Amino acid sequence: MSLRDTTTVAPGDSGTVIPVGPPSERGTTPSARPAPGPAKQRDAFFDNAKYLTIVLVAAGHAWEPLRDGSRAAAALYMFVYAFHMPAFIIVSGYFSRSFDARPERLRRLVTQLVVPYVVFETAYTLYTRWTDSAPDRPISLLDPLYLTWFLAALFIWRLTTPLWRTVRWPLPLALAIAALATLAPIGDDLALQRTLQFLPYFVLGLCLKPEHFRLVRRRRVRLLAVPVFAGALGVAYWAVPRMTAAWFFHDDSAVELGAPAWYGPVMTLGLFAVALLLVACFLSWVPGRRTWFTMLGAGTLYGYLLHGFVAQGAKFWGWYGPAWVHRPLGEITVTVVAATVVTVLCTPPVRRVFRFVVEPRTDWAFRRTDEARHPGVTPG
Repeated sequence: MSLRDTTTVAPGDSGTVIPVGPPSERGTTPSARPAPGPAKQRDAFFDNAKYLTIVLVAAGHAWEPLRDGSRAAAALYMFVYAFHMPAFIIVSGYFSRSFDARPERLRRLVTQLVVPYVVFETAYTLYTRWTDSAPDRPISLLDPLYLTWFLAALFIWRLTTPLWRTVRWPLPLALAIAALATLAPIGDDLALQRTLQFLPYFVLGLCLKPEHFRLVRRRRVRLLAVPVFAGALGVAYWAVPRMTAAWFFHDDSAVELGAPAWYGPVMTLGLFAVALLLVACFLSWVPGRRTWFTMLGAGTLYGYLLHGFVAQGAKFWGWYGPAWVHRPLGEITVTVVAATVVTVLCTPPVRRVFRFVVEPRTDWAFRRTDEARHPGVTPG
């Protein structure tokens, strides 16, 4: 994908690049349009970053049942949760910069986020009725279950993109909103608590430019990332018995976490600073060239939405029951299995099988606009 502002790609989508022509080219007749140019190329760096991030997401979910019996696993869990979702959300924000609420953008928003949200919210509810022995669990589209919160949040963030592109100080304003959201319980409707607390990372992504990513990819930053990551792991190991990892979920107010209300704004700013440092270190290690996993970056939404069924089922099927799983060799095995599963779920064959629910065709549900008939954009 190009790094220019004239393209946009939804992180985790099929990777369709949408080149946006100038207004004079939109709505013209086919004979008036210029000859098509060369196909846009995906940017290997961002595909690599998305794939490596989704592997960390899967590993974090795999480590969750190991935390109680292993301080090392709990430290790794806390360390990864400090930056893996912020990294994914920052990239999501970066590729949402050109969202302007035009009809074709709104159609893509519904197709890429709303429809998969309804499908997977229903599927996860039915699945957990079985795996959690909770037959009375209702299907509620207002209370996102498990992984689906991200689809609801991204939908809200994207809709507000024009606002963040208009205000003078978007990031300070987003941080203030996130801090205020920690002061009192908000409720579970559309994961609003988490949506507001993660908002600054999305807004930061909207504010970034290609040169910012080039800065963190310098050799000096890669070298400095080594002691930074080592120090962060040490701090995480120290913090395990002293701090709840729930702070990194951004899903509760300070009071709900058993802390005074004023802790919320302080932790919001502190965790934001930590996340930025670790995200910069993480991105500095992401390869900028094409690798064997680059093509998998186009399928991260598939890996994200589908791996949850395996993660939930692993507990139900008793995969964590044997004692050896909770020893170092078992923890390594769990990590490798999680990385392998999510990798397979990002592959083209899996994407072809599940495209009808992750990226459904919804042309039948929308009226065709002039731009859809004579596009200035290439439909995905």
